[in-house]
Amino acid sequence: MKRKLAAIGMAFCLMTGTVSAMGIEAAAAEAATVTGTVRSGTTSDLLLLSTKEGNMEIKLDSGTDTSGCKFLLPGSQISVTVTHGSDEYLHATKLSGSTTVTGVTVDTSNVSTVSGSVSEKTKDGLLVLKTAQGEMEIKLDTSTDMSGCRVLVAGKTYSVAVARGTDAYMHAVSISDSVAASSFAAAGLTPAPSGTVTAQLTTVTGTVGDKTKDTLLYLVTSDGTMELVIDSYTDSRNGMVLTPGRSLTVTCYRGSDAYMHAASISSTKTYGGLVTIDTNTSTVTGTIGSKSTENMLYLTTQQGDMELKLDAVRSVTNCKVLVEGSRVSIVCARGNDAYMHALEIKGA
Repeated sequence: MKRKLAAIGMAFCLMTGTVSAMGIEAAAAEAATVTGTVRSGTTSDLLLLSTKEGNMEIKLDSGTDTSGCKFLLPGSQISVTVTHGSDEYLHATKLSGSTTVTGVTVDTSNVSTVSGSVSEKTKDGLLVLKTAQGEMEIKLDTSTDMSGCRVLVAGKTYSVAVARGTDAYMHAVSISDSVAASSFAAAGLTPAPSGTVTAQLTTVTGTVGDKTKDTLLYLVTSDGTMELVIDSYTDSRNGMVLTPGRSLTVTCYRGSDAYMHAASISSTKTYGGLVTIDTNTSTVTGTIGSKSTENMLYLTTQQGDMELKLDAVRSVTNCKVLVEGSRVSIVCARGNDAYMHALEIKGA
């Protein structure tokens, strides 16, 4: 038994250099069980685990049994049965953990589907989803169908069927890895293709400067004003409205032209819940006002100023971002919240 534990300990040390065999329970020949906390950076293929003995990297394979733990979110406590692979990595054979879920009545007769990436704010019983319309809080239930995804990790995009519960929260009916192609993708508001941006990425925060235009973002930071090129590869889905003073988080890189380029732009959004939009639409043309945010567009038209909510946009064409003074044509309709909602935006 001592010899077996020593062999397992050597396997762990080959991988991490910091993990000893102490506290690891032998489960079977060539296998052991380790308990720890999920670290940030975990993906659906690689589990980063913090244990009493040190940090571990554990590969997740197609054969990994995830039925006992679907949530690999930063801070979650889990147990992992591991074996040592021929590639010198540790491989997970089984995940175990506990998830706090609710048990209220959900109106499954009125289900909608939303897509977004999982925020690190997510806790076991409450899924925080970053959607094109803002952050959405979705409760998880004992009845939530998760057969469509192997594990749930921060930063990855999922398709979630939601419905309203008797507690007034939106609840997840089902969660799937597959995400239907949206009109935003067709509009060109997608990230750079994999491998296009090869330079090292840096993340900066600041506010939009007055000189910003649709191809060049002036970002005022604590270290000075940065000039960032907005190009066809910029992912502007979560930060499309660039009016002066708006707070932004921008991931950027130095391009081969020596300019700094924006790889992605993000701004704070709020999600007001599902709204019923009238089928009768109108088209208005005007210029973007300086008070516009990611949640509300202020449009100056010949007939006066309009307020248009941006929580139901289904397509954007001929423009990557919206800056003060931009001229746009908008298809809109009234919602059951009494607001006008922008449905289609087109650069005029």
